[in-house]
Amino acid sequence: MATVLLVRHGRTTANTAGVLAGRAPGVLLDDVGSGQADRAGERLAGVRLAGVVSSPLERCRQTAQALLDRQADAPAMTVDDALTECDYGQWQGRSLGDLATEPLWSVVQTHPSAVVFPGGEAMAGMQARAVAAVRRHDAAVEAAHGPTAVWAVVSHGDVIKAVLADALGLHLDLFQRLNVGPASVSVVRYGTSRPDVVAVNTDAGDLAWLAAAAPVGDAAVGGGAGHTTTADGAPGRPSGHPS
Repeated sequence: MATVLLVRHGRTTANTAGVLAGRAPGVLLDDVGSGQADRAGERLAGVRLAGVVSSPLERCRQTAQALLDRQADAPAMTVDDALTECDYGQWQGRSLGDLATEPLWSVVQTHPSAVVFPGGEAMAGMQARAVAAVRRHDAAVEAAHGPTAVWAVVSHGDVIKAVLADALGLHLDLFQRLNVGPASVSVVRYGTSRPDVVAVNTDAGDLAWLAAAAPVGDAAVGGGAGHTTTADGAPGRPSGHPS
C-alpha cells in the first residue's frame, strides 16, 4: 500500500495552559506550535504528497496548511470528521491537574480500552473510527496514485497513538506506552499481510528519502540496511526492502 505520514498538530495555547481542549473551537497553534508546523513542512518539502487529510479542528488545519505551503504542487486539503479529536465529553475544557484526581484517570492510564468518557466517547470507539478512516484513505490514495505514493494525516495525539498501536499489533491498553509529540511525524506502510511501521514520533531530520518509498515486502531478516541516499544527496530506494 501507499505510505502514510501521521502528523500531530503543533503546540497549542491549551497545551501550554494544561487544559484538555478536546473538540472545543478556537484552539489555535501558539508561536512555538506554528514554528513546529513550519519545520514539519520543511522536512517534507522534498516529498511529493499525494494527499493531505486533516481533522476538522483548527489546530490540525493550521498544521496541514503548513505542510501544503511547502509543496511545489500541493494537493487540496481534505477534512475528515473521523480523524477528529476524541470526544472527552464532560472532561473537555478542564485542567489536566483536576482530571488527574478523578477515579477514571487511572483507568485512562492503565486500561484505556474500558474507558468511556462521561458524556463522551469510548476510547475503543475512537480507535476504531480513526483506524478505519486511515485505512480507507490509504486504499484510495494507492488506487489513484500507485503503491509508492506518500500522503499525510494531520490529527491529534491520542488518535495517532491509537492508529500506531493498531499498526504495531498492540492492544489499546498498551497505547499509553507510545509518545507522539507536537508536529511529530510517524510513518506507516500498510501491506497486504501486515503493516510496516517505519518511524514513530520523529521531530527532526530531512524526510526526502520517503520520495523513494517502496511497497511493503517481506521483512528483512536481521533488520536490513535502512534507506540510502545517492552521492548527490538525492533519496535512493530503501535497501532493506525487496524491489
